[in-house]
Amino acid sequence: MAETGSDTRTGSDGEDAARSADRKGGPGHTVLLAVALAVPVTKVAYTVGGGAAARDVFIGMEPANWPDVLIGMVLTDPLLASVLAVVVSRVVFALFAARGAVPVGGGVLRALQRAALTVVNPVAMGVVDACFFGPWWGLGTGLAAYALRKGVVVEYRTGRRRSHVHRAGPRATAGSHGDGGYRPSRGLRRTAALEQWAALGLTTLALPVLAFVAALDGQAWTSIVRCQVTDGTRTENNRLIELGRKGNGVVGWNLDTEEISNGAGCTGEESLYVREPWWRD
Repeated sequence: MAETGSDTRTGSDGEDAARSADRKGGPGHTVLLAVALAVPVTKVAYTVGGGAAARDVFIGMEPANWPDVLIGMVLTDPLLASVLAVVVSRVVFALFAARGAVPVGGGVLRALQRAALTVVNPVAMGVVDACFFGPWWGLGTGLAAYALRKGVVVEYRTGRRRSHVHRAGPRATAGSHGDGGYRPSRGLRRTAALEQWAALGLTTLALPVLAFVAALDGQAWTSIVRCQVTDGTRTENNRLIELGRKGNGVVGWNLDTEEISNGAGCTGEESLYVREPWWRD
């Protein structure tokens, strides 16, 4: 009997640790934060040459515009944008579920609430992706995001995740009917395991790899413009990576002189390539 009590406490401690990690965002939160910090710096450093050039670019952009690097990368790479949307959708849903935002227990009303909370964000992600990259990208993103969010609900039903409510006595799981003797089917348990592995692969492998590939692809994160740049009495026609706008001109990184310049009479260029990708350099 003592061993049984010890096993119960150990299982309870494990569940409490899992719930605590979920409330803090879990591994997905850590990976997203690391990507958001490291990838934009890598993108700027590789594109303009690193060192003093990268520092000048970030200073020229001003802190309020630094997120533009990550935004620009996402908007020019549909695969990265789609994977990021799916990961963010699942991480946010898991975080809210761990804090009790997703209704647990049986009943038609609770089932409808769960369905609505599971569907609304994937639909939004799909619409946004479709607007930028086309309907097929939007459809694929929405379906993948829905599958992983639905997988979180399945994890609660199988007991792989536990609701933070009902601290004493039998704990209700999301999607269960409040029956302490409820045992999920083998197929449901396998589905939950598959969803967890898929989410782990997307979050810890696919997303970082795609992000760093995009950071080292040699493309600028924003528009490249050709402007008239005046230096003393001399005016030249130079290519600039646009960092901001000032009056009727552009403040940008001058690809010809490798310095911050003010340009006027600018026209946009179609290609965003500044240098060869890292794997060809």
